[in-house]
Amino acid sequence: MTHSSNLTPVVRLGMVNAYLVREEDGLTLVDTGIAGSRKAILAAAARLGAPITRIVLTHAHGDHIGSLDAMARELPGVEVAIGARDARLLTKDKTPDPGEPADARYRGAYSGAKTTPTVLLAPGDRVGSLEVHAAPGHTPGQIALLDVRDRTLICGDAYSTLGGVATSAKPNPRFPLPALATWHRPTALASAIALRALDPARLAPGHGKVVEAPGAAMDRAIATAS
Repeated sequence: MTHSSNLTPVVRLGMVNAYLVREEDGLTLVDTGIAGSRKAILAAAARLGAPITRIVLTHAHGDHIGSLDAMARELPGVEVAIGARDARLLTKDKTPDPGEPADARYRGAYSGAKTTPTVLLAPGDRVGSLEVHAAPGHTPGQIALLDVRDRTLICGDAYSTLGGVATSAKPNPRFPLPALATWHRPTALASAIALRALDPARLAPGHGKVVEAPGAAMDRAIATAS
């Protein structure tokens, strides 16, 4: 159970997370889960008694954008934000950027979406209370979001906590899927180290439970993958 009053996980299949983040003007939906998550997300928002005013996507894998089109239809005119690099993957454009690692490979499901983002995010940007941090590796342009109010880190798939805290740089035998879907593991490890340096108060991953005071567990995960 998370102790952040601002964060509400919406969990599908016991393992795929979206998050509702409370702001003064409503809710920010971070990721949209797998296809078919619309009803669960809307029900969670209804329980919180606030409208969803914006959608932020940590990265373009299908289990994070699966219900984007359904949510965008449900919320006409909603702001949709994603990192600039992964925005191209929503259109299934897999052209590499100059300087990207030659040994990187697209892995995992890039299902694409019809919805066009309205905001392209860069590190240092703010979405309400959420500060954008670069977290590439699992995908070329994954981002993480640090809530500056209580230092909750929504990390996408930079870390998972299902079967123990792990980075996506090396398969966790108890839950290997994030690492198996990772674009470039050395970059993923570098991002995990950079996110650890933020010293988050809690870690909110794409897969697994929110972990309080995650520093030591993040250190162990980095050591395991190094």
